[in-house]
Amino acid sequence: QVQLVESGGGLVQAGGSLRLSCAASGRTFNMGWFRQAPGKEREFVAAISRSGGNTNYADSVKGRFTISRDNAKNTVYLQMNSLKPEDTAVYYCAATSISPTVVAGDYRHWGQGTQVTVSS
Repeated sequence: QVQLVESGGGLVQAGGSLRLSCAASGRTFNMGWFRQAPGKEREFVAAISRSGGNTNYADSVKGRFTISRDNAKNTVYLQMNSLKPEDTAVYYCAATSISPTVVAGDYRHWGQGTQVTVSS
């Protein structure tokens, strides 16, 4: 049974930073972060391979967000800098056995989500 538990969300002013964490149980997977704003579809944010050697980012967050992992702790992180109001969403981590893809349907396991709110 794979369980993913996100933490680290909250309210921050525009230009601020937050670090999200995703603690995983079970074996090591390729991991991704997605987000969903009210009234919008879930969208890809970032992904990282099992080893941490390969990463991928959505254009909207490239240069501002950094995905990383600590396999000893079985935890994946999303460091979010220079936050903008349009980054406001529920952020989900997800696990896949496939290559770290941008497609939500390729991820089999999902966390419950953590709310990130960026005020202007």
